[in-house]
Amino acid sequence: MSASPVFSSAATGRSFIFSPPSSPHSTARKITAKTADFLAHIGVSPKLVAVVPASRLDVRPAPEMVSSGIPQLDSLTGGLARGCLTEICGTASSGRTSVLIFALARATTRGEVCALVDASDAFDPASAAAAGMEMSRLLWVRCGEKYPSRKHPSTVRRANSQAEELGQGKNRWLNPEGRRWETRLGQMLKVTDLLLQSNGFGMIALDLGDVPVAGARRIPLASWFRFRRAVEHTPTVLLVLERQPIAGSCSSMLVKVSGAKKPSAISRRLSGNPPRHAELSHSELLDRFEITAELMRSRLEQKLERKPVQSTRASFKSRAAWVG
Repeated sequence: MSASPVFSSAATGRSFIFSPPSSPHSTARKITAKTADFLAHIGVSPKLVAVVPASRLDVRPAPEMVSSGIPQLDSLTGGLARGCLTEICGTASSGRTSVLIFALARATTRGEVCALVDASDAFDPASAAAAGMEMSRLLWVRCGEKYPSRKHPSTVRRANSQAEELGQGKNRWLNPEGRRWETRLGQMLKVTDLLLQSNGFGMIALDLGDVPVAGARRIPLASWFRFRRAVEHTPTVLLVLERQPIAGSCSSMLVKVSGAKKPSAISRRLSGNPPRHAELSHSELLDRFEITAELMRSRLEQKLERKPVQSTRASFKSRAAWVG
């Protein structure tokens, strides 16, 4: 197959002129001029007047810190940050409830109105009053079923055991007990949204300590992101108690607590030789807790100057209210 050149009649007898390549400096000047024209056009638009270039953004100031009511914890974390989400995690009898009561008591004594969203209905007003909390400044929201089930607890337990025997108990979130927690968590999310929108509380605490881990992890990450955005520009402290961390990167601070339990004098008289801490049974009377707090993560902005190395642990004691 042969090919022959084809020339246009319009180009016959005309010379081709090739423009020389432009220099890098002229190209940069053109780009700069076009960028300036584009920014000027944006600045004229009324909808984009508040848009500020990244080079002119101010450094976000560090959040205001308030006392948690525990001096050892304040020296470790600097206190509780306003406009931020703080997580307190720990197992059962680790001291997380003591941290919650002390924080709420300190906030109410400062004259602030606080809210407690109790997902498991485990709050004890007597212990809170003994810790110095002003109950008239606390809004206690108890999550639960509007119309409690009339079934006997043994019937529910028998239904759960039958579900496990049929192979449906692998995911306990699908049984009646799991559905009960799902209802309570749904109420907790709705109430927290309303409280954050009201913008009138010094502290909002969410007690998820008794919620099963599988159920707490079913809370969408988008909900925690919405809570963080809602509390970001407010003077409210958002405190979350849980067994394991669940808010992820939406929390500004994560503190893990663990407690060493000490038996009371009554328990020692009844049992003779008290067992070691690791061997304490559920029938032991406990009147004192030695709580250890560990700072796991902090996303709060630090000062520019270098700070001396500090310990990430702090220990403090808590005493049961019934001891007197």
